[in-house]
Amino acid sequence: MIKLVASDIDGTLLVEGSDKINEEIFDVILKLKDRGTLFAAASGRQYASIRRLFAPIENEMIFVSENGSNVVCRGYEVSSTVLNRKDAEELIRFIRRQPGCYLTASTRGPMYIEDNDADFWKLLTDGYHNDMRLVPDVLKEDIEIIKISIYKSTGVQDISEEVIAQWKDRFHVTIAGEPWIDFMDFDADKGKALQTIQQTLRISREETMVFGDNNNDLGMIASAEESYAVANAQPKVLEAAKHIADENVNDGVLKVMKTLLESKDVSF
Repeated sequence: MIKLVASDIDGTLLVEGSDKINEEIFDVILKLKDRGTLFAAASGRQYASIRRLFAPIENEMIFVSENGSNVVCRGYEVSSTVLNRKDAEELIRFIRRQPGCYLTASTRGPMYIEDNDADFWKLLTDGYHNDMRLVPDVLKEDIEIIKISIYKSTGVQDISEEVIAQWKDRFHVTIAGEPWIDFMDFDADKGKALQTIQQTLRISREETMVFGDNNNDLGMIASAEESYAVANAQPKVLEAAKHIADENVNDGVLKVMKTLLESKDVSF
């Protein structure tokens, strides 16, 4: 029996950076919960952004935010990781020097940025609906940073290999959606976050179903027996997943969840 369903958001459940969700999923999540199956949204987004997206049912689900750096259920923080301050400072200075790249520093609360580019601000506020702080210098803020990201509107793949090679010994580095590279603590990963939920609720790998599209979902896919890549997923995800769902733009995740709900025996 499937007792836990976890889905990535951008590129899997939604179009990247969108706030448009098929509200039918709220009813499906509630009905699955009534049958003993919990839902977790697992995203590189901040907690506030995901919570707003699922506002009608926010107390009936689990939130895995910042690529596994933070896990929250009904306002209770289940787990959280914080970046080493010295390493974070060096990374921030490095990102500032990269042409065409924007820096974001995530906390358990707001996201901090230093660049007041109007289009970037609009993406983060109107697209992702993040809680934001624009500051002159992130390093002068008294904050605990749980994730740092590079945003590059085009060509992030062109720099990703070199950037990951340079920082992989100090951070867990992953490509998260087409324009993002994320840097987290080594203990922060969607897969590890999912395992924390499984252990806390005594849910097995065989009782877990997940959905993903990008390489930052691979840890989660490895932690579930019933793993789905949406048809628009990256090649590594398509190869790693057990099943293929329809594309995100065709509500592939919702279709599988409805099939799960309609099944008399929800074992797959």
